[in-house]
Amino acid sequence: MGFSLKYSKFNNDSILIEWPQNIDEKILNDILKFKKSIKSNYIKYKVEVISAYASILIIYDFTIDNFYDEISILKQLYSSLDTTEKFTTKLWEIPVCYDDFFGLDLDEFSDAIGMSKSEIVKRHTCNIYTVYFLGFLPGFLYLGGLDPKLNLARKKTPSLDVKKGSVAIGGHQTGIYPQDSPGGWHVVGNSPIELFNPLQDPPCQIMPGDKIRFYQISRTEHARIKQEVDSNTFNLISTTYNA
Repeated sequence: MGFSLKYSKFNNDSILIEWPQNIDEKILNDILKFKKSIKSNYIKYKVEVISAYASILIIYDFTIDNFYDEISILKQLYSSLDTTEKFTTKLWEIPVCYDDFFGLDLDEFSDAIGMSKSEIVKRHTCNIYTVYFLGFLPGFLYLGGLDPKLNLARKKTPSLDVKKGSVAIGGHQTGIYPQDSPGGWHVVGNSPIELFNPLQDPPCQIMPGDKIRFYQISRTEHARIKQEVDSNTFNLISTTYNA
């Protein structure tokens, strides 16, 4: 049985489809199945399908003359989904250095939640995270699955210059900044990997539905991996993950 979805006109060439507003893996799997079905059905047309935590935005390459007919087609597609289909995704192993040199907010974060820095690192690296969607910046991964004890609201005053590769926590989420950017999350470490490369196809190897596991590295290992990344000799480790 599927979810009760809301279909609405977003503008003259796009339709928004909304699920219950929760961060939930069952909703994510449903979204990804529907997204795949939409792309297959509209293969003769150029449509962009953008997914988020609990929604899909379909952007057509033409003005929609009759929204009722188009929404009816989408409803039929959704009703025909195979709800028993299982996803095979990837589990990515992401190296992170939690040294104070990179974890600029780690001391303050530790004081705020009343937990030692070593315990924060232990809890941050022991979970497997789910990639819900990419956004904010090209290659920015929105991850679910953070230990509730690491939950801390975003900074009241965002930092103006968060460095590329910064691993940060904001509320019940964690993520990696793929480039230098302003940001309001608490920086606890840095990963030397390259998350987004516009010269690759696809530009981001990691996709919605994939899994992430962080592992701790030293500053020496960070420098070594960074050199390998810069010389295109570093291979990001991934294994098959059956959802």
